[in-house]
Amino acid sequence: MTDNNGMEKLQQLRDRSLEGGGEKRVAAQHERGKLTARERIDLLVDPGTFVEIDRFVTHRCRDFGMDSAKNEILGDGVVTGSAKVDGRPVYLYAQDFTVFGGSLSETHAQKICKVMDLAMKMGVPMLGLCDSGGARIQEGVVSLAGYSNIFLRNTMASGVIPQISAIMGPCAGGAVYSPSITDFIMMVEGSSFMHITGPDVVKTVTHEDTTSEELGGARVHSETSGVAHFTAADDAACLMQLRELLSYLPLNNGEDPPFLATADDPNRCEEALDSIVPDSSDQPYDMKQVVKHIVDDGKFFEVHSRYAKNILVGFARLGGRVVGVIGNQPAHLAGVLDIKASIKGARFVRFCDAFNIPLLCLEDVPGFLPGTEQEWNGIITHGAKLLYAFCEATVPRMTVITRKAYGGAYTVMNNLHIRADAMFAWPKAEIAVMGAEGAAKIVFRREIHGADDPAAEEKRLVDDYKDKFANPYQAAARGFVDDVIEPRRTRPMLIQALELLRSKRDQNPPKKHGNIPL
Repeated sequence: MTDNNGMEKLQQLRDRSLEGGGEKRVAAQHERGKLTARERIDLLVDPGTFVEIDRFVTHRCRDFGMDSAKNEILGDGVVTGSAKVDGRPVYLYAQDFTVFGGSLSETHAQKICKVMDLAMKMGVPMLGLCDSGGARIQEGVVSLAGYSNIFLRNTMASGVIPQISAIMGPCAGGAVYSPSITDFIMMVEGSSFMHITGPDVVKTVTHEDTTSEELGGARVHSETSGVAHFTAADDAACLMQLRELLSYLPLNNGEDPPFLATADDPNRCEEALDSIVPDSSDQPYDMKQVVKHIVDDGKFFEVHSRYAKNILVGFARLGGRVVGVIGNQPAHLAGVLDIKASIKGARFVRFCDAFNIPLLCLEDVPGFLPGTEQEWNGIITHGAKLLYAFCEATVPRMTVITRKAYGGAYTVMNNLHIRADAMFAWPKAEIAVMGAEGAAKIVFRREIHGADDPAAEEKRLVDDYKDKFANPYQAAARGFVDDVIEPRRTRPMLIQALELLRSKRDQNPPKKHGNIPL
């Protein structure tokens, strides 16, 4: 019987588009501990919300045997479309490693560019699930042009819509530049890697023996290079992490982040904060615990948790409203600022500013890390990145000095002089050029050396310096701190300030763009 309406053919083609590279290649994907592109989409998005685009697209290459019927696979190695995550719209693509190793062809790239254009037009996040062997060699420069088209769109979308890349397999060569332009990168431990040149080329050029995992695995990029913001044990955990990240982000730069009502009392005072800072200024404590005592329901979604641990960044809520938290971490390197911490902090501050996320800075910083390694590698310009990021940020900005705020690091960490909106200090805060011991030795060097008992005189002068300067009251007397507060009252004070700052209007001078230190 003739299928006059074409329904049978349509269904056949739809069924064929779901097959990917076939049963054997799907089985091989599963054997590697990886899900297929469609399985990943099903896990990530709300059930029944995915609407596919361009399922019938095939490549146009006619060289090297690519024109055979068996190589004309519907979808051409990438699944694209729109969906909802927690009821909110997104556009996405998922590369299909079972089809030509997920390699990027002209049409593969065009499919990705189409959904990127739609995401920009609709003002919704763009998600990329990457699992690709790179450019399709059979297509030569055409595939390279496809990458360039994607990179341009990544750049144009930056700061307009959130862009998130989940690396769920190989991502090598030129392919790495698309994720690196996006806002956040997630990697799956043991099955994903990113590198510019592979182990064979490295061996040829530098004579180093290495592997893809050693070159660019999840551990390397989350701990050493800082390329990856998040890691997960498997595909499913990665996708759940992606869903959670989206819950803190607005759809675009013209909207506020999603409000989430909470039963956590906005006036809650947390007595544990009164004793969380040790009596000795040299003793460490965990700033994450400070964060969890302050924010709604103790929930802190940390970003870059394994990189530059001397500073912490992440998302939380205060009174139901999203805030970006940036804090020095006394439990690691005494919370000192170094190159990696400065870069990590600056990137996060700029993201929050681009997407209307208020900033909460928790400050306990003894200064910048000294040494030839830091100086030779550019701590001056890298430290300036964090300063620049805070100076240009126009979102609501609040700071709490929990203990140390010394020297140049004080000037960098979001104070009133660089347009912070609310500045509080705890009673143990020490706001000074440097620590009392170092300052006394410099200021009173002659008195100490000329004393009958230099050690006793030094102790007396150090104690005197502490009484005069190692406290928040000199700064408060000049209006550099809005108030000195009991630590237990930090949560209600911040929520009250954040509520007032909802109507904040601030802007930078008209310009094409600034020139951030490199």
